[in-house]
Amino acid sequence: MNIKKKQIGTLVLLAGVLLLTLVLITGCKEKSQSPASTTSDIEAVTSAVGETLEQTSCPVMGGKINKAIYTEYKGKKVYFCCAGCAEKFKEDPEKYLAKLPQFSE
Repeated sequence: MNIKKKQIGTLVLLAGVLLLTLVLITGCKEKSQSPASTTSDIEAVTSAVGETLEQTSCPVMGGKINKAIYTEYKGKKVYFCCAGCAEKFKEDPEKYLAKLPQFSE
C-alpha cells in the first residue's frame, strides 16, 4: 500500500512538472492585433504627427502591454504582455526593434 502511494505521488509530481513546462514553453497567447498591422499603424501616425508614440503593443505577440513587465534595451524601456515575451525578446532584440516606436527615430 505504501509503495502505491509513492507511485501515485510521483505521477502527480511529474504531471505538475510537465504542465508547468508546457506553460513556460508556450508563453502567452494573447493577441489583440497582428504585429504587422500594429507596426504599420504606428509608423503612419508617427510620420503624420511628426513625433514618437508611446508603445502600446507587445513587440513579440502583439497583445496589449503590461507596464509592470518590461526590460531596458539601449537605455529605453520595452514593455511586454507577459514574462514569456520578455524572455523571447532578450534572445534576439534586434528582431523586434522595427515594431517599437521608441526605436523608430
